[in-house]
Amino acid sequence: MARWCASRDWPVHPLAPGRKTPVANCSRCRRPGHRHDNCSCIAVGRWCHGFRAATVDPGRIEEWWGRNPDLGVGVACGAARLVVIDIDDHPQELPGRDRILPGIPIPEQVDLTGLTNGFHSLAVLAALRGAQSPADDADTLRVRTPSGGLHVWYRAPEDDDRRWHSSVGQGGGASLAWQVDVRAHGGYIVAPGTVTPAGTYTPLQGAKEPALLPSWLAEELSRTGHLRSQRVPAAKPQPRPSPARRAVIAAGGGRDRATRVLAAALAEVADCASVPEGAGFTDKLNRAAYTVGGLVAAGYLGEADAERVLLEAAEFARPGQDRRAAPIVRSGLAAGSRHPLQLRSRP
Repeated sequence: MARWCASRDWPVHPLAPGRKTPVANCSRCRRPGHRHDNCSCIAVGRWCHGFRAATVDPGRIEEWWGRNPDLGVGVACGAARLVVIDIDDHPQELPGRDRILPGIPIPEQVDLTGLTNGFHSLAVLAALRGAQSPADDADTLRVRTPSGGLHVWYRAPEDDDRRWHSSVGQGGGASLAWQVDVRAHGGYIVAPGTVTPAGTYTPLQGAKEPALLPSWLAEELSRTGHLRSQRVPAAKPQPRPSPARRAVIAAGGGRDRATRVLAAALAEVADCASVPEGAGFTDKLNRAAYTVGGLVAAGYLGEADAERVLLEAAEFARPGQDRRAAPIVRSGLAAGSRHPLQLRSRP
């Protein structure tokens, strides 16, 4: 499958055996503060940093999968110029009406009975636009996921000045609809045929190649913030950083080691925003909370402030996942508080 994808000029990268997440980085690349943009591992043919290491080079593909045939296959959507609609079917409580179709109000008189997943919310959006739901588009590649969802693959329209973005990550847009995300620049998609303990990513009957992104869907993705200019004019005001990013910037400007340690811990979490999946978010948040707990125990930071900036960093990296993040933060802070982190400021 890796060779098949590469033959279509879709850069590929390995996924951990039986999982949908990239293979773990080497020990050096897992160190706090390490970044992909100045890492030598990719240049020498290692798979560190997930989709950023993706390649179409036959020799590298043979080296990776020839030695490790159990590896799954991820496709770097941005480099492949793919826009994939990721439809989920998760048992969740229906959100408020303003979150079902972001930017489109749903009047109270509209009966939402029976709307239970992303297939339904996407069908509502398509019906409003007088179009066919992508879930039913047999003219493009569609892949059933082991959890019962669907990946609908499209080719991005050619555009020299603009770039299609994923729903998550830096510069990403909102969800297209409730339980419907987008995989494009800044993310990756699991290739068809990849096997996990939950099942196989299986192509449906119909087209075996991605079709061009429909114009109505392109307009919707532009409306929801998934189409961005690659070049920002100098005169254009930049968006205000998130609270977590402001905390990182502020702490990084401190002169003492405690603020630098805090900045590094928060940045490690906030940087997960650039990777939709496989960033090790839970481990990084736990490690950051442990470190910050040590700062609290040593008297460098108040407990309330510590929990607040950690949760802000987590919200920046994984919006809407506060129920997941809060227990990790509390547990990490509690563990770190038993080990005060004594630092000596540099002269």
